[in-house]
Amino acid sequence: MSLFPADIEELARRIIADFTAHGFMVSTAESCTGGLIAGALTEIAGSSAVVDRCFVTYTNEAKMDMLGVGADTLTTFGAVSRQTALQMAQGALFRSRADCAVAVTGIAGPGGGSAEKPVGLVHLAAKARNGNLLHREMRYGDIGRTEIRLATVRTALEMLMALNQAGSV
Repeated sequence: MSLFPADIEELARRIIADFTAHGFMVSTAESCTGGLIAGALTEIAGSSAVVDRCFVTYTNEAKMDMLGVGADTLTTFGAVSRQTALQMAQGALFRSRADCAVAVTGIAGPGGGSAEKPVGLVHLAAKARNGNLLHREMRYGDIGRTEIRLATVRTALEMLMALNQAGSV
């Protein structure tokens, strides 16, 4: 029995199968999901052929130290921003052997939101080593911490699939 809902398990299973078939590896850089994307991928047998390494960077200091996110980026745009997500994805790629990386940063709640950055706002970035890049700004709404985190995992896995299906990895 999986720890994850069936749709997430199926997405993860497809990624592991497709990436294994093509010899691709993936890395994750996670803030608001706290390692759930890596957990969903590694829930699948055979994931060691695909998952290179995963970074849980919950604090700004961790984002800077582990992924090379710029202090100026965090000061200017904040941890929950397009710019930070893009730098997280780039850092995860640079610090791994992966062919692509996915990064997420957001506000899962129940507190911590503002009018400008409400609970449920998540920025996701997926980047392939060949330079192809996807970014999504998701506004899931204040649907509950667990649901925001699971919705983010779904979106992140969909983005990895999109990179792969487009032949972008």
